[in-house]
Amino acid sequence: MIIKSSEFITSAVKPSQYPDTGLPEIAFAGRSNVGKSSLINGLINRKRLVKTSSTPGRTQLVNFFMINSAFVFVDLPGFGYAKVPISVRKTWGPMIETYLSTRETLQGVVLIMDLRRTPRLEELNFIDWLNHYDIPVILVLTKADKLSKTKQIKQVIAISKTLSIDKNSLILFSTKTRLGKEKVWDGIKNLLNADPKI
Repeated sequence: MIIKSSEFITSAVKPSQYPDTGLPEIAFAGRSNVGKSSLINGLINRKRLVKTSSTPGRTQLVNFFMINSAFVFVDLPGFGYAKVPISVRKTWGPMIETYLSTRETLQGVVLIMDLRRTPRLEELNFIDWLNHYDIPVILVLTKADKLSKTKQIKQVIAISKTLSIDKNSLILFSTKTRLGKEKVWDGIKNLLNADPKI
């Protein structure tokens, strides 16, 4: 994918604040601190378009980014543990669910998980929820560079068993080595229906 332009559009907490672009959208979701912002930045060859932080839970809004004036990336708040007030955390579930269940331009979700961690109930419930609403999902395992090839294979097998899916459905990704970047883009392009203009 050749990235000609990428820019921040707006942040939102409710549907009335979503941008009215009419363009297809790809959402990015995952547990806090799995490398979601780094993955998005890596895909579009930008270092800081999406703000990254070592502190979990920095993304507290639904953030929209225009890519190539052709489609939109949507960065959703991370779920799970985050160093933010409980009152703020409680708004994230409804915020994410409202976006995913009501946004007509949504084409699919990239669910990001840390390769080093076994998926927990949040991930399992999230995938079940996406399946219930017939929302296509791309499963990406980040931070692959932090494990040896042997450990990568073991973790992929363990994660595929936990999720009850074919291990070939999982994409290994590394921001540092760019491993998996093209595979993620291939999945995104499929979700965007391989529009020749995209």
